Amino acid sequence: MMQHQLAIQAKFCPEILERILRVTRHRGFQVRALNMDHTTDSDNVSIELTVTSQRPVNLLFSQLMKLVDVAGIEIQHKKSQLISA
Repeated sequence: MMQHQLAIQAKFCPEILERILRVTRHRGFQVRALNMDHTTDSDNVSIELTVTSQRPVNLLFSQLMKLVDVAGIEIQHKKSQLISA
């Protein structure tokens, strides 16, 4: 499986995290880590999302960009994850 880290900039609203997680799950990605930071001086949030999947990360990227409240996404890095049986 491949592990990908995404940096997401979005408008702060109560449902934004739920929408991002729903799209992530529906596209076949598993969340491994999540960090969300809301600055008090703006209406934006920064979300760092680490996911794993055998699917290309561009599939998730394009679907998340369609969300109205998402301002931008950066794919920070990806690495292979070894699975032992």
